[in-house]
Amino acid sequence: MADHAQREQFVTALKALGGSAGNGRLRDALEWDEAAYIAVKSQLVTEGVVTLGRGRGGSVLLGGAVEDEAAPVSSRAKPARSNGNGGDLGFEADLFKAADKLRGNMEPSDYKHVALGLIFLKHISDSFEAKRAELLADYPDGAEDPDEYAAENVFWVPKEARWSHLQANAKQPSIGKMIDEAMIAIEKRNETLKGVLPKDYARPALNAVMLGELIDLISGIALGQEKGEARDVLGRVYEYFLGQFAGSEGKRGGEFYTPRSVVRVMVEMIEPYKGRVYDPCCGSGGMFVQSEKFALEHEGRIGDIAIYGQESNYTTWRLCKMNLAVRGIDADIKWNSEGSFHKDELRDLKADFVLANPPFNISDWGGDRLREDVRWKYGVPPTGNANFAWVQHIVHHLSPSGVAGVVLANGSMSSTQNSEGDIRRALIEGVDGAPGVVDCIVALPGQLFYSTQIPVCLWFLARDKSNGVARNAKLRDRRNEILFIDARKLGHMVDRTRKEFSDADIEKITRAYHAWRGEGEAGGYEDEPGFSKAAKLEEIKGHGYVLTPGRYVGAADVEDDETPFSERFAGLKSILEQQMNASELLSNSIRGQLTRISADG
Repeated sequence: MADHAQREQFVTALKALGGSAGNGRLRDALEWDEAAYIAVKSQLVTEGVVTLGRGRGGSVLLGGAVEDEAAPVSSRAKPARSNGNGGDLGFEADLFKAADKLRGNMEPSDYKHVALGLIFLKHISDSFEAKRAELLADYPDGAEDPDEYAAENVFWVPKEARWSHLQANAKQPSIGKMIDEAMIAIEKRNETLKGVLPKDYARPALNAVMLGELIDLISGIALGQEKGEARDVLGRVYEYFLGQFAGSEGKRGGEFYTPRSVVRVMVEMIEPYKGRVYDPCCGSGGMFVQSEKFALEHEGRIGDIAIYGQESNYTTWRLCKMNLAVRGIDADIKWNSEGSFHKDELRDLKADFVLANPPFNISDWGGDRLREDVRWKYGVPPTGNANFAWVQHIVHHLSPSGVAGVVLANGSMSSTQNSEGDIRRALIEGVDGAPGVVDCIVALPGQLFYSTQIPVCLWFLARDKSNGVARNAKLRDRRNEILFIDARKLGHMVDRTRKEFSDADIEKITRAYHAWRGEGEAGGYEDEPGFSKAAKLEEIKGHGYVLTPGRYVGAADVEDDETPFSERFAGLKSILEQQMNASELLSNSIRGQLTRISADG
């Protein structure tokens, strides 16, 4: 165990570096060897004094209570426990429990829109009021000019739609009608919100008392916070509520929500620092929120990435638009009922990053009407399964140096039915001038998703494996290799039915990928038996182009207990002899019983 002086030295050095630093940089500052550094870091992480960061090569940052210089390290408070569905498990969880009690017998799928719509309304009203107060102080003539608000991506909120008005009338029997009128008024004054907001609060099934209590509950969110902080808090609440409603709805909820810890793996693997980000089946927009968050955490700006998406479910599209608006994210999100295969709204887009969680194994995707489509460079996908149609649609939309992370059913790694094996081979090796694009396959544990308990996998694709670029640095040539990661043993149970990845799990997966790609800050790559293997194409060919990581990574090394072989053998031989003797006694007893039964007969 690290002594007190070492722990204090670690914290002091981290503070001197601004409160966060890469592991290599901090270790150099301390002038410690790796073993000593890891021992102290591990203890401080356990105590909650520092937390693991997300940089390539790994990083650490100070925990929530380390600003108190006088307090000894061991006595400092631990940060709130992280939850994979949005923010810290603190006030968000308490708020959701309180809100959930108010719904009574209402189905979560219906109540979701009631609660999320009100959170959104409070967000845009708070943002408007903050900007209005700023204008009244500095430029009173601009307080009633909608252009002044639009310039800062703030929605114009008419007087009758402002939260203060609704809160003042929360106990009125007509509150449902007032909310509907507020939503209509906001859509009328803000073209980008047209058709997005829920407008059925006045329906008889909604209890006016419940609505009033929900307004009172939501009124306390981000109360007294500065504008930027309020937006972040409301964004966290919205994201947390989305995750909790997805859990309440089970399979139906999984259709619009990808668990946050899975999204984090995908985002931190492909590193969307700057450029165009696309999701052809974007659900409620979680991929985009995490991409923006990633860019901001790595010294980018919220405008450094341009967001593009498409969604075929109108209700889900509305959730996505509100989710991004709460975060202040400007995005081009298209909707049509035909979907990305049959009416590609972004036909000419070439994205630098694609993140997608398509519906698994869809059999009725209308593939019979798309047999000659230009997107099928690697083979015509079967009409009975859309998995490889999604993969090829995504590759088609990648820029020449673009990368993608895609969630797919496990069958995509091994199926040979209906030309799927041939398409997978072409994606691996390339065909007719189209390059091989499979860069990395990650096997995930079961129980990560709301929509299915079966394990699924992540495919990472790269249009240019000859080098490619990450943060303006050239990567190494990977055309003759694919990295396999078996993450099935990672993750921890967060309730009876579902797992999440921890920060350490995510760092382990992403660091292996970045090191293998040749990103210097991630350190050197080495295969880890039972976890990762960089396999040559010749080896993959020998496995019939099956991409299941378990075939390649092998078994984990067993730690040697230093017992001489002769002693271990003697012990095993003794156990075997005891078991054989017991078996012989049991066999003799059975024969005796059978003989007696035969004699009695």
